[in-house]
Amino acid sequence: MKCFTYKHTIYSCFIGYIVQAIINNFIPLLFLTFQSSYGIPLSKITFLVTFNFGLQLFIDLISPAFIDKIGYRASILIAHITAAAGLIGLIFLPELLPTPFMGLMASVIIYAIGGGLIEVLISPIVEACPTDNKETAMSLLHSFYCWGHVGVVLLSTLFFTFIGIQNWKILSGLWAIVPILNILLFARVPIAPLLAEGEKGMTIKELIASKLFWILLILMICAGACEQAVSQWASTFAEKGLRVSKTIGDLTGPMLFAILMGSSRAIYGKYGEKIDLHKFMYCSGLLCLFSYLLISLSPSPALGLIGCGLCGLSVGILWPGTFSISAAKLKSGGTLLFALLALGGDIGCSLGPTTVGIASGLLGDNLKYGILAAVVFPVLLLIFLPFTKANPALRTDTSKTDL
Repeated sequence: MKCFTYKHTIYSCFIGYIVQAIINNFIPLLFLTFQSSYGIPLSKITFLVTFNFGLQLFIDLISPAFIDKIGYRASILIAHITAAAGLIGLIFLPELLPTPFMGLMASVIIYAIGGGLIEVLISPIVEACPTDNKETAMSLLHSFYCWGHVGVVLLSTLFFTFIGIQNWKILSGLWAIVPILNILLFARVPIAPLLAEGEKGMTIKELIASKLFWILLILMICAGACEQAVSQWASTFAEKGLRVSKTIGDLTGPMLFAILMGSSRAIYGKYGEKIDLHKFMYCSGLLCLFSYLLISLSPSPALGLIGCGLCGLSVGILWPGTFSISAAKLKSGGTLLFALLALGGDIGCSLGPTTVGIASGLLGDNLKYGILAAVVFPVLLLIFLPFTKANPALRTDTSKTDL
């Protein structure tokens, strides 16, 4: 391990979020292929995504019980092994198990374990690295999920176009190479403990008793909801705003959102030492609120698409920023804190689109009204964010990071 430094640890974490982007975004590109090849109803196929995120939520909840016992290195290796095994399972299990759907479901179960563990582990591993400017490192880290999302959609689409979608199993094997290579890295890079030797992390009882924890949890729920309430409908905005086909809309809308969200995180990752995190998050919350109002109240589909892009730009800092504030304010939160925050973020990711869908249905299937109803999430974020400054404000070290 002597030839590896904490810089390599952070790079491994960057790749870890690309792995999570692969397992979350690859299968949805194959829905129609599964339907035509295996004769599986679309309603059952879409359940694969629901189950994937549901199992990741469960892993968020139970993982602290064993992560601290077996250690971060063993846990992150298990995460990548299961991620790779699930992607490889997509190649073989549909034909090996009694029904293709059972094979697909088994593969999803395997890689969802990896996805849940990655979400819980990556942020505290970076937080524990002995580097300066942890807030900027955290923001840059989370931008790699966005770049991974864009890469999966773009490269998969190019593969299907030139190699043929019927060869999707080859691509699944190629995507599995990413977590396999990262296994080799995580086996050798140094991993620092999140808490000092002899120090114990907060218990669930202590966290629940903390008012600040509940404020931070609300911020995480709002961050996830603000992001996904619009992201899930980005293809619709692109299709209507640009007057393009559904296929082009599916590519353009989500990629525009992801690129701008990743850009926001990357910008803070580069210049964050000069920017107050609380002010940046508050301004981002205001921009998010403005984007929701632009989407829902503008009569122009093109302006709605611009609002979608602005939303991606505005929500970029909310998730990693809340992680950074939490690590600074609750220093002994430990693995449990990061796991519960990840759980809250995932709940928000489900709650946002659900709120839009229910409100739209109640108001005549009007998507704009649904987005307007979801304005409650950026509003709540703006209300609760100032309470995190009740303790001494976050200090940002102006020395250079070890990146």
